[in-house]
Amino acid sequence: VQLQASGGGSVQAGGSLTLSCVASQRTLSNFAVSWFRQAPGKQRELVAAITWNGSTTGCEDSAKGRFTISRDDAKNTVYLQMNSLKPEDTAVYYCGKSRRPYAAPRKDQIEYDSWGPGTLVTVSS
Repeated sequence: VQLQASGGGSVQAGGSLTLSCVASQRTLSNFAVSWFRQAPGKQRELVAAITWNGSTTGCEDSAKGRFTISRDDAKNTVYLQMNSLKPEDTAVYYCGKSRRPYAAPRKDQIEYDSWGPGTLVTVSS
C-alpha cells in the first residue's frame, strides 16, 4: 500500500502550496504521519510530523512558522500547508506512515512505510 502525495508545483518565492497525502487502500487512523523531503543531491529529511490522533504536530526548524501539518481522518488525508516558500524548499516531498499504530512520530525514515512516489515542489527566486 502506497501513500499518494500530491499538490506540488512551481511557485515563486513567497508563494504557498498545500500538499495532500492520501491512503487509498488503508486507513491512516491510529498512525502517525510525517512529511519528508529530498532535494537534489541531498538525503531525505524530516519536515513535519503529526501524531496518530492529531493532538501534537511539529516542524523542523527550517519549516517552523511557515509550514503547518494537519490531518482529516474522515478523508484519510494528511495535509502540509506551506507558506512563505523559499528556493531552498525546492525538493520532492514524500509522506510516510509510521510502521506501528499509536507510536509517536520519529525522525528516522526507517520508522515509516507506505512511501509513494512523492510530489515535486519547485520554488524560484
